[in-house]
Amino acid sequence: MTSRRCCWSRPRLEGALLAVLLVARAFAAEVPAAQVPGAQMADAEVPLAIHAPLGLPALPFPADNPPTAAKVELGRKLFFDRRLSFNGTMSCAMCHVPEQGFTSNALRTPVGNEGASARRNAPGLLNVAYHPRLFHDGREGALETQVWGPLLAPDEMANPSLGHVLDRLRDLPDYAGQFEAAFAGRGASADTVGAALASFQRTLVSGDSRFDRYRYGGAIDALSAEEKAGLAIFTGKGRCAACHLIGERDALLSDFRYHNTGIGWLRSQEGAGVEVELAPGVRARMSAAVVRSIGAAPRSDLGRFEITRDPRERWAYKTPMLSEVAATAPYMHDGSLPTLEAVVEYYDRGGAGAPGQSPLIAPLRLSVTEKAALVAFLKALSGRAGRP
Repeated sequence: MTSRRCCWSRPRLEGALLAVLLVARAFAAEVPAAQVPGAQMADAEVPLAIHAPLGLPALPFPADNPPTAAKVELGRKLFFDRRLSFNGTMSCAMCHVPEQGFTSNALRTPVGNEGASARRNAPGLLNVAYHPRLFHDGREGALETQVWGPLLAPDEMANPSLGHVLDRLRDLPDYAGQFEAAFAGRGASADTVGAALASFQRTLVSGDSRFDRYRYGGAIDALSAEEKAGLAIFTGKGRCAACHLIGERDALLSDFRYHNTGIGWLRSQEGAGVEVELAPGVRARMSAAVVRSIGAAPRSDLGRFEITRDPRERWAYKTPMLSEVAATAPYMHDGSLPTLEAVVEYYDRGGAGAPGQSPLIAPLRLSVTEKAALVAFLKALSGRAGRP
């Protein structure tokens, strides 16, 4: 989770993404188990089947945190609760907006606690259950532990300690009995908070896109001629499928590896000039001295290197999945590319030519027609929510 929301808004998605939340909410029991004598253990142990839509493999979950309706509903409540932030103004959903692919279209990097700017773009949460590691740099290996990063980050939800969050939850009367009902008598703890939020996030699945129906459903007319041409470029001349993998039975559209695309290095070369986003899509170049006089200096970002200390992973970031990619602008780990067209242009010219840039990135020399077809195909990756 990364906290961000702004006063600007973008056009909302159609009902497909809204259905994700409706599905997740429908999972939960209408009567809290704590109110039903003898129901705590029963509700905590009732398994919940989350059916993956066309194009996705079976949904993975850890053996010690199988999904249940009570956990999902509790996690949903936590996800939208602003009271989990230190000053009571930020929730997970203010960065990961359901109508915007569970990211935020407002700014290229999040605005968190008291207006602080986060370092990286907020990653989308659709199909996050399939990620073997979390965050752009892969620093967390489980959704259950990942949730505490944003809750404690000073520029995000800014809680001073784990205990502070738990004390607040224990004092809120509307949470009375809810953890005990979801976790067989166990109250709010680091483990149960993480498990509830993780359980909710695993329900945020999207598949059955027109591409999925074309490739895996046998619907030969699901894609237009232009989109089929874009698919051919995606898997061929455009080299996209080298990292955004398409399998025989499903397509997660990521290798989940870390690549230096040149973007991180390019950002480090701003030097005396800094590009400042004044409003969505409105940017101005200002001197670094002016920026420092009115706010914090831009922070360095070395990507995966910060976790592994391996020089080969300097400025390397995890390959994102592409489900609902048309809805999740801006793009790249720093949100520096505002549109899919800008992304295609960047890769078409071979990236930034950065030191250590992935050899997979080279000039493509796509024609105007080929670029348009590739963008059209990417837009065909918008899908439908799964059902329990």
